[in-house]
Amino acid sequence: MEITYCTQCRWLLRAAWIGQELLTTFGTRLGEVALVPGTGGVFRVRIDDDVVWDRAVQRGFPEIPVLKQLVRDRVAPEMSLGHTDRAAAEPTP
Repeated sequence: MEITYCTQCRWLLRAAWIGQELLTTFGTRLGEVALVPGTGGVFRVRIDDDVVWDRAVQRGFPEIPVLKQLVRDRVAPEMSLGHTDRAAAEPTP
């Protein structure tokens, strides 16, 4: 897995934090999270050749629960995310 972030925008800490969250949740299921420096406002999360999140397409940064669900669906579909799954299933008032 890799997270490409914009060095001009100083998004290294955001990329590192997201990487930490994903490694904490998925551990060895991910193998590794590489932080890849880029430019031009890029913020992209990939698993192999599959783009999970692209700031240019989704128009912003991912919320961690949403990103965890997207990653889970690709690397461990049988895995429960506990409260994250329950919150997503609750109807919005």
